[in-house]
Amino acid sequence: MSVYRGGVGQWSWVLHRVTGVGVLIFLCLHILDTSLIVLGAEHYNAIIAIYRAPLFRVMEVGLFASVLFHALNGVRIILIDCWVELTRFHKLLFNIEMVLFTLTMIPVTWIMLRPLLK
Repeated sequence: MSVYRGGVGQWSWVLHRVTGVGVLIFLCLHILDTSLIVLGAEHYNAIIAIYRAPLFRVMEVGLFASVLFHALNGVRIILIDCWVELTRFHKLLFNIEMVLFTLTMIPVTWIMLRPLLK
């Protein structure tokens, strides 16, 4: 019996599931808070005011990072599923994914968090 030792495939699999669940939780909460408008504008506005806190701005960056990773990893999975010969290059594709992720997250993080620095 062999023991699976992990690697980029395992981490990619774990992160894909974690980011997917995280985005799903956000969507459920978003539907819930948006539905508060039925109870009246004051309830809705009270919840929306909470979202203006600096902690939520940081959490929005995390949400964007989750969506971005999930999307890029999904494209990588589609490429490997549709072109089996790319399986040999799965580590390279993961590295390319991480470079694209990092190059996108640097300016996005700056833009999203810049208002907190003023």
